[in-house]
Amino acid sequence: MAATAREIPFPARPPRRVLPGFGLTLGYTLLYLSLIVLLPLGATFLKTADLGWPAFWQVVTSPRVLASLRLSFGAAALAALVNTFAGLLVAWVLARYEFPFRRLIDALVDLPFALPTAVAGIALTALYSPGGWIGRLLAPLGIQVAYTPLGVVVALVFIGLPFVVRTVQPVLEDLDREVEQAAATLGASSAQIVLRLVLPTVWPALLTGFALAFARAIGEYGSVIFIAGNMPMVSEIAPLLIVTKLEQYEYASATAIAVVMLLISFFLLLGINALQGWSQRRLGAGGA
Repeated sequence: MAATAREIPFPARPPRRVLPGFGLTLGYTLLYLSLIVLLPLGATFLKTADLGWPAFWQVVTSPRVLASLRLSFGAAALAALVNTFAGLLVAWVLARYEFPFRRLIDALVDLPFALPTAVAGIALTALYSPGGWIGRLLAPLGIQVAYTPLGVVVALVFIGLPFVVRTVQPVLEDLDREVEQAAATLGASSAQIVLRLVLPTVWPALLTGFALAFARAIGEYGSVIFIAGNMPMVSEIAPLLIVTKLEQYEYASATAIAVVMLLISFFLLLGINALQGWSQRRLGAGGA
């Protein structure tokens, strides 16, 4: 009897998941994303389909739309690049140095997060207009910021800086300083330490900060419309043109511009994420 019992195999117990309720949480996640993201985007594409391909192409290739798209994406890319370098410097200072009012400056970095964008736009316009505190200093040099594309870039730099700083700062704080000290002991210069030790480590975080600042700047509206001047073909951004089309009850044309912005943003961010993943794999292979 005992031998017979030993010959009967017991069914294997399914492995227990560390986090229970995976099916329920996955279903909730998909439902939430569908209601909040997929359905609105799907409605945008369906509304654009009412135009038909010839009318859609005519709308998105009109000179005014192309000029607004060039300004929106060009200014967003330029502002993100500026924030990448400036954000790295700010994060380095906050992570590596102790100085008076450090916590106050650290808190001020998050001000664009909390400040209403319209308030930021009014403040920037007051500063950089020809009669403003900074604008009157730049006027004798022939530099006009407000009501020009340069004003758009300034506004996008303002709202995008925290994304880079808050992405890079934790990486710099966790960076082992003993490795830098060992490199300095072996004769490495400060430039070599930064270029060969620090930058490869923070590079994925820098790419993430750039992508976040770029994505935030593409759709920015409130802080830009006050300082841009909103002149068609000169300083009119694509989000403002979409609002203008909506106010004129041209809903299909507005969604057509939105679809173009969505597709361009998606492929650009997809490329940035692919570059980030490649850099992380390369960094992991180098560390191994």
